[in-house]
Parts: sequence; C-alpha cells; structure tokens
Amino acid sequence: MRQAIGMVETKSLVAAIQAADTMVKSADVTLLEAEYVGSGIVAVIVTGEVAAVTAAVENAKEIAAEIAEVISTNVIARPHDEIDKILD
Repeated sequence: MRQAIGMVETKSLVAAIQAADTMVKSADVTLLEAEYVGSGIVAVIVTGEVAAVTAAVENAKEIAAEIAEVISTNVIARPHDEIDKILD
C-alpha cells in the first residue's frame, strides 16, 4: 500500500526548516523534499503512515506558525502513483 504524503508551506525558510525538524521528530515520517516555491515561500513534504503524517503536519503547523506565516498544509492519505512524477 502506498504511503501518505503531508505538506507544510510557509512564508519563511527558517519556519520551513523548523517545520521539517518538528515533523521528523514528532512522528515516524520521512522527509521527501523541501522545495523553494518563490517569493519566500518554502514547501516541506514528508511521507509515512496516514496517522503519523497527520500528526506530524499538525505539530509542524503549530510550531511554524510561531515563527512565520503558514500558507497551507495538506495530507493526502492515498496519493495516486502519478504523483511520483511531480516529486521526482
């Protein structure tokens, strides 16, 4: 079965790094990628079991919001195989 993916998008590199650190420390998730989107926006993507990814994203959202603006968060429980093309 495919792993869930979770994303946190912030308007700060420092907040994104803190979000990534919080996610990997708070749940059994693996960091897939950190992507500079532009205009100071950075997205961090993790993968793992649905419950772990959900907990990691929620924890990261709270912590990153203390540092900078959190633009968006999302958890995709069962992403389609085609999503791999975006994340490569």
